[in-house]
Amino acid sequence: MSKTILITGASGGFGADSAKTLAKAGHRVFASMRDLNATAAATLVAEFQSVGIETLELDVTRETSIDAAVNALLAETGGELDVLINNAGVFFAGISETFSPDQLKNMFEVNVFGVQRVIRAALPHMRKRHSGLIINIGSILGRLTIPFVGLYGASKHALEALTDSYRYELSQLGIDVVLVQPGPFATNLYAAPQQPADPERASGYADVAALPAKIGEVLGGFFHSGNAPEPHEVAKELAKLVETPAGNRPARVTVGAAFGADTANTALEPIQAALVHGFGFDQLAALK
Repeated sequence: MSKTILITGASGGFGADSAKTLAKAGHRVFASMRDLNATAAATLVAEFQSVGIETLELDVTRETSIDAAVNALLAETGGELDVLINNAGVFFAGISETFSPDQLKNMFEVNVFGVQRVIRAALPHMRKRHSGLIINIGSILGRLTIPFVGLYGASKHALEALTDSYRYELSQLGIDVVLVQPGPFATNLYAAPQQPADPERASGYADVAALPAKIGEVLGGFFHSGNAPEPHEVAKELAKLVETPAGNRPARVTVGAAFGADTANTALEPIQAALVHGFGFDQLAALK
């Protein structure tokens, strides 16, 4: 059954690939990006339109932009919005102290607050129809921590809690919420990470200052090893989740090299269930 799907951050990587995959599967896809008029966007927008993907300008850091995009979608679809995929995200790595509070704030504006803004714009329409699916793109770094990627991981840990809370709170309203946790993939997310605003602070770290470079070395070796998963695996998983009947979807799923995050997920499930039970919220554990 064809669904109407909104994807944020569709200017490349998982977002663009997922838009194409879902459109090919027969869904009506609205691919959104921050600036449709950017030179780099022109070719992609034309490619999207050639396969029936509709495009929207949507900046997840601005509520007015989000509201305008969602309203435009609803006007086109007669009020239908079945699936929201929160994919927009930014990444940086390095010694945590060298990044300014403003840089961390800007990351959270996209990776966390942006998700909250878009969900709030979509939910009134999903609640009215008593159905819907929200998929948030997290990371295995929302479960695990690598030195020098802690700030990015902090945003993804926050997204873990946000997603879980929405899954419980919306379960009795017919709205499913799922977290997808990709491992490392060779996408543009890692291609040009933001540089620290205060790099001179690294001089106080002696030999440790050279260690962040190992992240690029390890990832580069992994991506070129022949064993690295294809980024398309994420799009395939999203298509699978969209097709899965409501009530049968997992709370979270890893994609690609999980590095033990899948084991952590399994281990924490009964602990989380016991906590919810202890507060008397068992009825929120299953989709109604």
